[in-house]
Amino acid sequence: MKLRALIFPLVLVTPFVFAAAAEPTRPLIPLIAAAQVAPLCESGLADLRQRVAAMVALPPERAGDVAVVLDTWNRLQIALQDVEGPFDILSNVSPDKATRSAMETCLVELSQFETDLNQNAIVYAQFKGITPRDAIETKLRQDVLDRFEDTGAALAPEKQARLKVILKQLEELGQTFARNVRDNSTQLVFSAQEVIGLPVDYLARAKRDDKGNYLLGYATPEYLPFMEYADDAEARKRYQAAYTNRGTVANPPLLKEAMALRQELAGLFGLPTYADYAIRRRMAKTPAAVFTFLDEVQAAVTELEKKEIDELRAFKAETLKTALADTRIERWDAAYWQQKLKKARYNVDQNALRAYFPTPAALAWIMDVSSRLYGVSFTRVDVPVWHADVQYYDVFDTKSAQRIGGIYLDPFPREGKYGHAAAFGIRGVSTLAQRTPVSVLVTNFNRTGLSSDELETMVHEFGHVLHGVLSQTRYVSQAGTRVERDFVEAPSQMYEEWARRKESLVSLANFCSPACPVVDDAMLTRLTAAHNFGRGLRYGRQLLYARYDMNVYSVTPALKSADPLEIWNTMEAATPLGHVAGTEFPGQFGHIMGGYSAGYYGYMWSEVLALDMLSAYKDKLMDPAVGQRYRQTILSRGGELRGAEMVRAFLGRAPDSKAFFDEISGQRLH
Repeated sequence: MKLRALIFPLVLVTPFVFAAAAEPTRPLIPLIAAAQVAPLCESGLADLRQRVAAMVALPPERAGDVAVVLDTWNRLQIALQDVEGPFDILSNVSPDKATRSAMETCLVELSQFETDLNQNAIVYAQFKGITPRDAIETKLRQDVLDRFEDTGAALAPEKQARLKVILKQLEELGQTFARNVRDNSTQLVFSAQEVIGLPVDYLARAKRDDKGNYLLGYATPEYLPFMEYADDAEARKRYQAAYTNRGTVANPPLLKEAMALRQELAGLFGLPTYADYAIRRRMAKTPAAVFTFLDEVQAAVTELEKKEIDELRAFKAETLKTALADTRIERWDAAYWQQKLKKARYNVDQNALRAYFPTPAALAWIMDVSSRLYGVSFTRVDVPVWHADVQYYDVFDTKSAQRIGGIYLDPFPREGKYGHAAAFGIRGVSTLAQRTPVSVLVTNFNRTGLSSDELETMVHEFGHVLHGVLSQTRYVSQAGTRVERDFVEAPSQMYEEWARRKESLVSLANFCSPACPVVDDAMLTRLTAAHNFGRGLRYGRQLLYARYDMNVYSVTPALKSADPLEIWNTMEAATPLGHVAGTEFPGQFGHIMGGYSAGYYGYMWSEVLALDMLSAYKDKLMDPAVGQRYRQTILSRGGELRGAEMVRAFLGRAPDSKAFFDEISGQRLH
């Protein structure tokens, strides 16, 4: 039986088919057409409101019973997720624009429902009144109380009302911001002269107009190779500017409005900035701790970044036979000259690496690696999907032979699809409700093969998928990646190492058909050296993103501006590569419009923990004993414990930052 290739016609489904108390059949993402969205949303919200009313109406003896309150809450959260989860993923990947738009409208209504729920004084009082029976219930109770208080449950009525309006506006702004990026189908026109240097297979796939010009858009497989291989610097400059501005002129004002709303939100709680509001629930606790961390990163990485730029300048001058004093590395030059230098110095060509990492083989390989490490298996199943490219797999625990979850893979770019790489944990586990999880891997890879950088990205996002489907939490509110924002990236960042080491990479060729080259010791040495060059530039950029995010949501007097473009232009201009006039990077920086607002620092904060946890494997990445211990102490626990507690349990000691600072300063060899 072949995979379903078309979305329409679709059968009408209710969102509650997605859930089942004992799961007699596997839970799948329902395929929903645009006309079905509003009635499904309405019926889903009606059911959710009835559930809240029933919880509010619990008699005193049951409202004070911890088992009753937590079970009722768990079932309510499951019902909410069974509406929200499918709508969230399909609003990002459905090929039908009308469907995506209709789902966004419903997601705003669901956000409003959650705000109402989290401001419900009776439910809040129920949670305050219960006595947990163990550490898991204690953590859940505190998480729920934090959520209620963050949504204004303890505020005066007039502040609650204003907060509700702010949260609705932020949801709408975030959706519009993301849509402006996702739906931008602009195609740039490049002449045959401007694409000299690009790989033959790239040019063969590219669209062309009737004059023979090349038509290129903003999909990752189009943009990144162009910036690495196109010899024409002016063409790279034009493409880089357009790509950076792909959020359109509409987005920077949306970000400015979100900044003001979040600052006002913090004021409702008596806090000086939104950063204070957001970070107080995270590992870092305070903005001051974040800024101290970023200062330490800057001290470690700045000189390495400058050194690498000097090396690129010298290489460019030597290659072009120009005077070093007259040679500059511009922002649109960095990827191109890094690629040239790595080819000359290490004999590493990112495009040539695609022969080593064919995309279908790479996906099969990472599932095999995960199987051997964590004691699970993945079985392909033909199910209805939203696009012919999408694949579904059941996930089984090897020891018990039980199905423990399911994953969807949506690997290739298409118009209107979410434009980056991400894992969507759209259905969380609850052992109490006999509920299994579902996660979706969404990427935009070259159909033929991956570069080593793209292989790392794939492994990183698959790490998030595993965090979702290997979770075995009692309550859905603590399932999978529902951990502190500055811990959530740690498991995935640790997993990136498996894309760089021989123990794991050696088996990738087993999945190639036809045969592909094997990564041998000599190739691995060159790949490692090539990966290590550019660390200064890479972490320098991450530092800029994190500082910008913190400055946007701290709005310190020293910045002298609350305009996101002015803040960015000033900060980027102070970096070694400077600012490119006319570019508006903040207009497509979706992280800080959504869940990573005052949280982008979490990528590097998490990497401290990731590289430290990696030490438990020593030099045996494929050791299943360590993998099983990691599965049980980190992945299966979801958010049942604080991140620091889980890391301590896995390592048997407090976390240490040495490996991270060795990495960003160029002292780590792997």
